[in-house]
Amino acid sequence: MAGPPAASVPELPEEKGPPTMNTATQVSTTTRAAAISAIGLRKSYGDKVVLDGIDLRIPEGTIFALLGPNGAGKTTTVEILSTLITADGGEAQIAGHDVATDGDAVRHQIGVTGQFAAVDGLLTAEENLLLMSDLHHLSKREGRRRAADLLERFELTEAGRKNVATFSGGMRRKLDLAMTLVGSPRIIFLDEPTTGLDPRSRRVMWELIRDLVTDQGVTIFLTTQYLEEADQLADRIAVLDHGKLVAEGTADELKRKIPGGHVRLQFADEAHLATAAGLFGVATRDDESLTLQIPSDGSITNLRAILDVLDNTGVQAESLTVHTPDLDDVFLTLTGQQNAPAAATSATAQKESNR
Repeated sequence: MAGPPAASVPELPEEKGPPTMNTATQVSTTTRAAAISAIGLRKSYGDKVVLDGIDLRIPEGTIFALLGPNGAGKTTTVEILSTLITADGGEAQIAGHDVATDGDAVRHQIGVTGQFAAVDGLLTAEENLLLMSDLHHLSKREGRRRAADLLERFELTEAGRKNVATFSGGMRRKLDLAMTLVGSPRIIFLDEPTTGLDPRSRRVMWELIRDLVTDQGVTIFLTTQYLEEADQLADRIAVLDHGKLVAEGTADELKRKIPGGHVRLQFADEAHLATAAGLFGVATRDDESLTLQIPSDGSITNLRAILDVLDNTGVQAESLTVHTPDLDDVFLTLTGQQNAPAAATSATAQKESNR
């Protein structure tokens, strides 16, 4: 007897709704002035091309994340934009000031937190902040006021008079960021700010970074090898590979560019698997594991369509698992990498949920 006709899972149009802003910003970024912009930025060291003509536009009051494998040019980009080194070609502006010709004005607008905490372990936390106040030519009174305010904001008041050499890695990174804020910068470059931190300290840093944007309207330029960090924090993400920007968009927009989303059905026996395999036009069957993998965009409508097909034909699945591409998939696909960030391997490689 012939089985039921193959049922097709409906192809869904790509959603066109506005991207979710991780910083809960209400104003569209497209209407804001650019805090950071670059056109055709290039940099080489001898025969090695580090940046090969990258373009950037980062609106005020947003978090921008630059991802890329080791040696992709992330730190070089930060160094050029923060006037630490000069570009070989192209143009860049920070808050409307040209980085090549108006470096002093640029430096008045920015703060930089590097990959390693730039704190003096022989000084106390308060003394480190007061030192930064002197470097910014603040009065003694204003310097003390700002140091006390930052110690309180970063929950370091009790440790404020202890030598930094006794601090944990998380405390040192918090102090490093606090020192960056002494000059009240409107734009902050964070070059892998949570490298080496434990998960709890990393999440504390994330909250501090979010608060800078939501409470003070600061613009954050973030480089990171933690893909979850970019997913959690960034309004927009760019992927840099071999000196070129290979993709840019919101986290959701980048994930939608990557194929591979699917629903995985597992069955109790071969008979049910064979019946289910005949119901779906495009599916990958694995007789050994008794599973069927059906392409899916992970939407509720798509899942309901799959379940309706099973219900209408009386086929019982033992379990259903949904896989949607994550930033790990985006990174590996866009960079074609075997040299993915080490941290990516410790993050969740597949965002799957049992239903």
